[in-house]
Amino acid sequence: MLKRTLFFANKTSITTKWEQLVVKTESGEKTVPIEDIGFVVIENQEIYISIPALNKLIENNVAVIFCDAKHMPSSMLLNLEGHHTQQELFSTQIKASEPLKKQLWQQIIKKKIKYQAQHLEKLEKPFEVLKFHESKVLSGDTDNREGAAAAHYWKHIFDFDFKRERFGDYPNPFLNYGYIILRAAVARSLAASGLLCTLGIHHHNKYNAFCLADDIMEPYRPLVDAKVIQIMADYNENELTTEIKLALLSVLTETVYFKTTKSPLMVALSRTTSSLQQCYNGTAKKISYPRLWN
Repeated sequence: MLKRTLFFANKTSITTKWEQLVVKTESGEKTVPIEDIGFVVIENQEIYISIPALNKLIENNVAVIFCDAKHMPSSMLLNLEGHHTQQELFSTQIKASEPLKKQLWQQIIKKKIKYQAQHLEKLEKPFEVLKFHESKVLSGDTDNREGAAAAHYWKHIFDFDFKRERFGDYPNPFLNYGYIILRAAVARSLAASGLLCTLGIHHHNKYNAFCLADDIMEPYRPLVDAKVIQIMADYNENELTTEIKLALLSVLTETVYFKTTKSPLMVALSRTTSSLQQCYNGTAKKISYPRLWN
């Protein structure tokens, strides 16, 4: 089921009643069934949200994202009891062998480079070298084909000189915001699949509570890149306005394609994280990623 994303940029009071989210603003009051919500983005610093409302949202596996004073997503609430066999799933994830994790990382990087190549091809930019890098990815990506592919990808993706940086100039803020939203969506799906977001396959940072989300989101990044390029063409705007943020949030409903089915991104993520869970418990060997474009 496609879930709704609620974005609150103005002063608002958010409470709950009868399994509904009650949203009060200066212009009036409305209600939203909590079971229909997938993401809530709290941007305004003067928003009031009740503890019962937060609890109801978390019980329904809603990712609640809080923004800082600069209006950038900075923290997130997730359900810690997202699956009925939570302890068993945590155990298989923790006990995953190094060879298994290296094989999974190889799969992830091959998919990421493949989709970067497809994106460049769609943009009619040179992509052949990425096909070469994809074919040479080793277990654990020990010779860093990911980095070599990224250098080529970012050199050619835009029609102007561009340096990909976390705190860089336009359109870096657009990319950063899109990646944060993607990360939140992946983390939500991982929690629902009973997996521990902190324990990554490749990413290992004691200060990062979402290492596994950072791993699993890698092949999906080109979908955000494509959305940013679309936004740059549609809006004559260099600043990360509310309108741009809403456009970036729409990446969650982009259609992606499995062999016999298609689905919105936020639904496809559940299939990806469920397949990862199966890889950990030994019932599957591959992470299920959809095609990003038909």
